[in-house]
Amino acid sequence: MASRESAVARAEAYLRAHLDAPLPVSRLCRIAGVSERGLRAAFSSVRGTSPKRWIVAERLRRVRTVLCDEAATPATVTVAAAEYGFYELGRFAGLYRNAFGEAPSDTLRSTTRKKRRSHV
Repeated sequence: MASRESAVARAEAYLRAHLDAPLPVSRLCRIAGVSERGLRAAFSSVRGTSPKRWIVAERLRRVRTVLCDEAATPATVTVAAAEYGFYELGRFAGLYRNAFGEAPSDTLRSTTRKKRRSHV
């Protein structure tokens, strides 16, 4: 179990540092020191999900952080989504809604309102 945890930890550290870039599974496996099957098994055991689902969830969390940041709110949801590799905006919006219970535009709108109120 410890080797699975360390493989996942190595993979997650690398992924967090490179969430804005496409990442071949083969490179991730080399970094984690396991085969593709071993990586899937490690993520399943340690995180209860696949590496791909973990990556998508982490990217969604990053987009939400950007959309909620009053100091650095992007001009559009499209800018924030594209920054983390979401180019199919309809699919992105559905994933975001499933993850957070609201549309990304609602998150941005809410942040923009808060920002305006704090400047008044």
